[in-house]
Amino acid sequence: MTDIILPLLKAFVVGGLICTVGQLLIDFTKMTPAKILVSFVIIGVALGGLGVYEPLVKWAGSGATLPLTGFGYALAKGTKEAVMKDGLLGALSGPLASSSVGIMAAVISGLIASVFARSKDK
Repeated sequence: MTDIILPLLKAFVVGGLICTVGQLLIDFTKMTPAKILVSFVIIGVALGGLGVYEPLVKWAGSGATLPLTGFGYALAKGTKEAVMKDGLLGALSGPLASSSVGIMAAVISGLIASVFARSKDK
């Protein structure tokens, strides 16, 4: 039973902490949500590129890979692997190859939402 509960607890705590940081930034700074989201991706890329985010991913699993910092981490990891395999050309193809599933899920979700949502004039 602890084989299931402990990983879920780790994911919940780490993912919750990352989201809490985002909420605190919204509440106590003048940063817009868009700037916070982009900052999280950039932080994930930086920490992934430095190899600092990898131990957190191994420990927390989905709690570290599902927030936007995890997307940045996937971009950095894909770039590193593709550069090792394909050389400098891998810097262009690696990020997209490693995160293509997430990008496609976002595009399809946006498409589905646009079918059901009604735009309003402001």
